[in-house]
Parts: sequence; C-alpha cells; structure tokens
Amino acid sequence: MMRLSYSLGSLLTVDQILHCAKKLSQVKPDVIWIPETWGMENFSMLSATSAENTSSKIGSSIINIYSRSPTQIAMGAATVDTISNERLILGLGTSSKPIVEKFHGKKFVNPVQRMREYVEIIRLCLSGKKINYSGQLFSLENFSLLIKPPRENIPIYLAAVNQKMIELTWEIGDGVIFYLRPKSEIKDTLDKMQKQRKIDSTLQIITCVDENSEKAIERTKKTVAFYVSVGEIYRNFLSNNGYKNEIENIYGEYITSGLKNNFTFVSDKMINDLCVCGTPDEARYQLNAFQDTGIDLPIIQFNPINEVDSSFDLLIDTFGDIN
Repeated sequence: MMRLSYSLGSLLTVDQILHCAKKLSQVKPDVIWIPETWGMENFSMLSATSAENTSSKIGSSIINIYSRSPTQIAMGAATVDTISNERLILGLGTSSKPIVEKFHGKKFVNPVQRMREYVEIIRLCLSGKKINYSGQLFSLENFSLLIKPPRENIPIYLAAVNQKMIELTWEIGDGVIFYLRPKSEIKDTLDKMQKQRKIDSTLQIITCVDENSEKAIERTKKTVAFYVSVGEIYRNFLSNNGYKNEIENIYGEYITSGLKNNFTFVSDKMINDLCVCGTPDEARYQLNAFQDTGIDLPIIQFNPINEVDSSFDLLIDTFGDIN
C-alpha cells in the first residue's frame, strides 16, 4: 500500500483545520502537515492538531528559517514533540524573498549556508547538552534547553527547489519536501540523488476533488496560478523545466490585471503534470502516476470547493483506503 499524507492549508480557519485533523483519525494517514504563510502560527497549530489526531505524525510544511532564530525553532520543536508524544517532523524552508523581506523585515541572503547552520544548531540544541557554536552566520555561547527533549533526533525535512538546496538536503536532511515539480524531473532527480544517500522523499501535490471535473480543474488552475504569480522561485524553476510559455503568460496577466483571469493561461498539460484534480476516479488514477516517479510519500494538499466539510469528506472518501 502507498504511504499517504495530507496538508491542511492556509485557506482554512483554525477550527476547520482542527476539524479536518480529527476526521483524518478515521483513515490514519502517515503524516498531517500544517503550513505556515502569514496567518496561523505553526507551532501552536501543530500542538493543537496533535491533540485532535493522536495517531498520525505531525509535520510542519514549512517553517521558514528567517522569521525565527535557530534556537527558537529548536525550542518550538522540543515543545511540540513533547506535546505530541514524539510525533513531530520538522519541515524547514527558506520561504521567498518577498515574504522574508516585506513581511518579516529580514534580508534574504545566504539561504543555503543559513539552512546548513540552522540544521546544525537545531540538532545540537535537541541533544540536550550545553552547546557553543561558531559558524559563518551564527555564534552561540553556553546555550542549553531548560526542558529535556523527548527525542534527540527529531526528523528534519528540507523544502528544496534548486540544485544547491537539493544537494544540501541529501547531505544533511532526513527527508525532502518537493512542490510544483514535473513528474519527469522528479524521477530524474530522485534517480540521481537517492543513489548518493537514501532519504524520505515527499511531494506536496495541489489536489482538488469534485464530482464536477471541470469545477475541480478550474479550482486547481487558480491555485497553480497563485503560486506562479507570487513565487519567483517556482516561476524560474518551471520556466526552466518545460513551461516557459505558460509561465510568461500567467505572470504577464498577473502583472496586468492580478489573479482574476490569469488561471486561464494554466495549461491542461501543466495541471496533469503537477497536480491531482477531477472526479474521485480521475484523482485516484492521477495520484498513482506520481507513485511512478519514485516519491515515497505523496502529500495531498487540500483545496476545498464550496463548503469545506463536504469537500473534505469527498477527499477522504477518494483516498482514505490507500494507507
């Protein structure tokens, strides 16, 4: 059977996330992932989610490494791992320059070196020992956590897009979190990187299921268009991996008139390559195609249509027997 996990995203309210997490107790997915953008704070949501669902692991997807110090992240991770009875997966990423600089007031510099040092410091902190650390970017003196972490080795997964971060992930990470990658590119990357060192490979997949296939497709195209519009890193990556014309059209329309109509430039080929959408039968068929890339753990990113409860019920009905 395929391992499967779910991401309960930023489009939901706090209560909706907790309600959906509780419903997932019925199907016991491998991991419930909670994102952080500029709404809900991640560590509190992870703790609350772990109380509503006591069977699945709880993952952050992702905590960015510019909005908190590495010791703050270690403190949060130790706290959530205690509350959840050792079920945390700590997902870390760099976020993006606009978010880091405009929303957090930090300079988006040295992302790869910063990630390296964050992972080193977090792991040292979780060892429970007093640490002294001297890196290129961070120095710590005589730091130790006042609480004893329940685990010294909380799994750390890194969100990786470009090659330097991919190489770092396979060097120091316990897992990788991919997003918006063409299937052939995922397969090529995994074929190459997993030979060097085997880590857990995950892929967050924009997913929308509805009995009306066209409604699901349109909803999915709007989500893709949003990420292409606001995420320069995804625009560049997809432009360099087979979708240059689509990216130019989507982003050009966004600059001209915003998000209202630019989803119409998302091609069917794009969503077939990057997403899962359509009727339940169509969605299950599409998910199987991602398994052929070599991904260990697909992450179903819930994109509701109309009423959240009924939309999520249909999602669970569609994929719930896969685990």
